[in-house]
Amino acid sequence: MKKISGIIFDLDGTLANTLPLCIRAFRQSVEPLVLRPLSDADIIATFGPSEEGTIMTLAPDQYEKGIADYLHFYEALHDMCPAPFPEIRELLDMLREKGIRIAMVTGKGRHSTDISLKQFGLTGYFEIIGTGHAKGPRKTEGIREVLSQWKSLHKDEIIYVGDAPSDITASREAGIAVIGAGWAPTTEPAALLALQPDELFYTVRDLADWLLPKTGLV
Repeated sequence: MKKISGIIFDLDGTLANTLPLCIRAFRQSVEPLVLRPLSDADIIATFGPSEEGTIMTLAPDQYEKGIADYLHFYEALHDMCPAPFPEIRELLDMLREKGIRIAMVTGKGRHSTDISLKQFGLTGYFEIIGTGHAKGPRKTEGIREVLSQWKSLHKDEIIYVGDAPSDITASREAGIAVIGAGWAPTTEPAALLALQPDELFYTVRDLADWLLPKTGLV
């Protein structure tokens, strides 16, 4: 791996512990529409597409209301996740100050991404933000779009940081190195290790310490 000059971050489970918030917002928005209880497993099984895709799967006959209600509850309940993980902001500040390019590629929809970034005070931190699609996963495509805009950087200078097995496979398909983010309570490190990420870290501090020499910041 060459000197790292660009970093692409995931959002849910990487920058913040937002997955419980997502599940609660889906449950409160969808259960009244389908008139039955939804387990965490029911909801998580629909993940991959953006929240629009989840609503289309769970409540296709009431899609518009489902989306509107989901976004309402996602914002209203955001006190469940009031801030990013400890030291994330410091890491992003350090990278920006030293001229490391940072982007985000997330499976979330644009509206919920904007809600979370505003809540965390991170609006404007990311040079490029790629969001999800209702029709299915598009992280590989999103990563490739970032690469196409970072033409001055070689693939060997760019890494992706994410907490899910799909982050590892998407990064491999796009041809860049991938760092497993193992610090969220919802992350399953064994599942990440099975896919052999380039590195796996269990704290943001460990990631930052690893990045310092790799980015030429020390």
